[in-house]
Amino acid sequence: MAAPNLSICVVAKRTGCSVPTIRYYEDIGLLPNADRTDGCRRNFSEATIARLTFIRRCRDFGFSIDQVRELVCLVDEPTRPCVEVRDLAAKHLAEVQRRLLELQALESSLGAFVRACDRDCAGGPTLDCSILEDLSRPAAAAPSRSSGCCGT
Repeated sequence: MAAPNLSICVVAKRTGCSVPTIRYYEDIGLLPNADRTDGCRRNFSEATIARLTFIRRCRDFGFSIDQVRELVCLVDEPTRPCVEVRDLAAKHLAEVQRRLLELQALESSLGAFVRACDRDCAGGPTLDCSILEDLSRPAAAAPSRSSGCCGT
């Protein structure tokens, strides 16, 4: 491993991470604590660049901090089965697909709002705005409270 000699600013520039993010990852244990100079400045190694690049890519793919922590552990234990990585990625994929369905439903609802406004009230006063009226109503999917506790 190369001698630690990279400042936090150099690491930030090379990885595209902000200085506060690097400090945060160090504080929560995703990055090992950097060596310090006599003046208490952090000195990082090339290995830190690799680790931070990996973390950044994981975050770019939407993995949570806890999932990144699991992936980092898997990187640090290279003899563990690859299926563990695959299972974590598959679980994350399922969550992304679920969120995508929610976003598609949201897109549909917002599109209906805009079309109704264009048709019914666009150009008039906000007092008559169908979007504001629709947003003031309870959600249609809200569970009914009339049937007692927990829907019973």
